[in-house]
Amino acid sequence: MSQNHTDISVVVPSYNHAPFVERCLRSIFGQTKKPKELLVIDDGSNDGSAALIAKILEKCPFPSDLIVNSNKGLCSSLNEGLEKTSGKYFAYLGSDDVWFPELLEARINALEKRANAVLGYGHAYLIDENDNVIESTEDWKNFSFPDGDARPMLYLGTAPVSSTVVYRRSVIQTIGWNSEAKLEDYELYLQLAERGEFAFDPRVLAAWRVHSSNTSRDLDFMMRECLASQKRVGGKLGWSTKTLNSIQRNTRFFFGEEYERKGSKGTAASLIGATNFGIAGVISPVVGWISRDAGITATTMAAVMAGCAVIGVLALWLVVRPRTVAMLTP
Repeated sequence: MSQNHTDISVVVPSYNHAPFVERCLRSIFGQTKKPKELLVIDDGSNDGSAALIAKILEKCPFPSDLIVNSNKGLCSSLNEGLEKTSGKYFAYLGSDDVWFPELLEARINALEKRANAVLGYGHAYLIDENDNVIESTEDWKNFSFPDGDARPMLYLGTAPVSSTVVYRRSVIQTIGWNSEAKLEDYELYLQLAERGEFAFDPRVLAAWRVHSSNTSRDLDFMMRECLASQKRVGGKLGWSTKTLNSIQRNTRFFFGEEYERKGSKGTAASLIGATNFGIAGVISPVVGWISRDAGITATTMAAVMAGCAVIGVLALWLVVRPRTVAMLTP
């Protein structure tokens, strides 16, 4: 392998991204360290993507191939790509996303230095359909991207941006992507975090394209699927009921804060209150209504719920205690 190439296989799962796929592929061609091979798998696109990709790959500066399938879904494409490539490292890039030139070189350098790291990842820009930068993950105040043990991050329901990730094949090929998971990467990350560290690079070396239809912007969907993935992985890894419940409480609390940040104070109060104060969840619909209409923050409402819970317990004790005393008095 030449000095300018790295022992990494790159897969591009493509589906109906004709306006963006050339930008994606050329960002791979332009890497400072070229991959060993590039495999593009078209998943039954009906917008002319396959023909466009075939033409672009004619100018690929390293070995490349195109597979055109009927529609099978992202997980199927990723597992096929993993099976049909051979590099020591593995990465995939969505057909509408972009790498900056140093991404592969940076990730490989990190993984070569850290034998216990199962993947490398970093920050990303979020871009729109016209390549305008919307925001950067550097500015996500409610997120923490650890270098090392990634489980605290994952247990909140947060995860690396997939376009920034490079995997160590020897670990990922024993797991693969679960076709039942709607958050396919998150479920994989939960399992990988049990096997080793996540090597974090704080530089922005990738861009993740955001469309109006992105499910990752749908908090209801994200929370529901995070909890479902945690339950499936907990079953595989043998988590106790106590461990799973603790993880899912943390996840609900995190999403409660996200709902508050986006202005859904009633939902936020319900999640934060029910998470932290147990029986306060019984009164959360009422408190949610108050927070929504009165403009009170979810954190304040969580405190209100705690107070209500305490008052409820005291009231119950005052009612039950005299009866209990009477029953015990001879």
